[in-house]
Amino acid sequence: MFQDFEQAQKYVKEYGIQVVDLKFCDLWGRWHHLTIPASQFASSLMEEGIGFDGSSVGLKSVKAGDMVMVPDLATGFIDPFWETPTLSFICRTLEADTHEVFANDPRNIAIRAEEYLISTGIADESLWGPEFEFYVFDSVSFDNGVNRSSYTIQSHEADWNSHSGGHGHYIPLHGGYHAIPPKDQLYKVRTRMMSHLEKLGVPVKYHHHEVGGPGQCEIETPMMGLLQAGDATMIIKYVARMTAQESGQTVTFMPKPLFGEAGSGMHFHQQLRKGGKNAFYDANGYGCLSREALYYVGGLLKHGPALLALTNPSTNSYRRLVPGYEAPVNAFFSLGNRSAAVRIPKYATQPETARMEFRPPDATGNVYLMLAAQLMAGLDGIKNRIDPAEAGFGPIDDNIFAWSDDQRAHIKPLPSSLNEALSALEADHDFLTVGGVFSAEMLKQWVDFKRNAEYYAVRNRPHPYEMSLYFDV
Repeated sequence: MFQDFEQAQKYVKEYGIQVVDLKFCDLWGRWHHLTIPASQFASSLMEEGIGFDGSSVGLKSVKAGDMVMVPDLATGFIDPFWETPTLSFICRTLEADTHEVFANDPRNIAIRAEEYLISTGIADESLWGPEFEFYVFDSVSFDNGVNRSSYTIQSHEADWNSHSGGHGHYIPLHGGYHAIPPKDQLYKVRTRMMSHLEKLGVPVKYHHHEVGGPGQCEIETPMMGLLQAGDATMIIKYVARMTAQESGQTVTFMPKPLFGEAGSGMHFHQQLRKGGKNAFYDANGYGCLSREALYYVGGLLKHGPALLALTNPSTNSYRRLVPGYEAPVNAFFSLGNRSAAVRIPKYATQPETARMEFRPPDATGNVYLMLAAQLMAGLDGIKNRIDPAEAGFGPIDDNIFAWSDDQRAHIKPLPSSLNEALSALEADHDFLTVGGVFSAEMLKQWVDFKRNAEYYAVRNRPHPYEMSLYFDV
């Protein structure tokens, strides 16, 4: 939004901005913020920053937690959810003493990944098109204790309400894809989300009701640069939640909030460009993809198990990645097959549109790490000329769920649990640390936290359904 501080300060005065909100991302992918009055928005902020405790958000240890945040002026936007005129910025984090860029800040890792791409000479730009699937519910409650565990979700659209009387236009399980009003009860709230995003400078390709009957939605953006895609993702999640809250509803990006219903992923369409041209296009290639694009696919699939520790880093992720749904459970590529880990869209056949889509990810990851890791895996594939066909990753253009068990046994599986993915990352992470993009220290911290604070925490608790299965044994 702004090119320099003078331009930002002039805007604050001309438009009566009273509050400046500073947002930053923790290691695990959640936004935090700190708010200052407009009177404190001075040029010294760009040099000295504002201090905060990095140990509270996973960025630092307790013994050396002091950090500072500095706004990235280009990210400025008017926050539509504040009563007081508020100008918001996404921040970069710096070391408190030296004011050097903090290496393990997720957004800084994404920036380094882009810099590494340019240094390779393979391309000078990467474009990304995330798809955002999420559920809008009317209410949610949950409780976990020593002697109890429960959750309850309500959706005005769900056919589980049909017996009690009401509007009569309910959506059955798996019946929500492109549903139209009156069955689609959420088109107004999605349109408000879209309107907010467009005003904030986040382009929207379209929105629609997704497969999940009780409130699943999708918003998709056009292709954009890596850092822009990361920032847009954080803004979209924020806008979706806040817009729903204004309507007395709630949004979740959990991969699998409902048993037996469609899960929510965050697929990433990807493309490399060099000299203004699409480096992934070849009119004569498989799916109109160039040899470099196929090598990129080979890198994604080779490192797929390790990638999932960053792109699918929750225990809930692996309740979505199960056979029988569109979510991919095997490492193969295909032309148009939505059960493939890498799908090549059949409709993207032009020099500007040819691309591939990595389908396993979901929104429980830190988007900056997700983007950087996928790029590094793809670049490793190009550098090492990993042919996905020769490596045994397909292409497979059949419905593999119609295959016999013996046929499917030859397909390489993706991890089926968070712990399996974390172990894969421990064994395969050199492709991430090339060029100093990721640090081994940060990856170890990631694995340790996810395994001990999340995987074991879920594994060690009795599951409510186990009461039905085993209480009377």
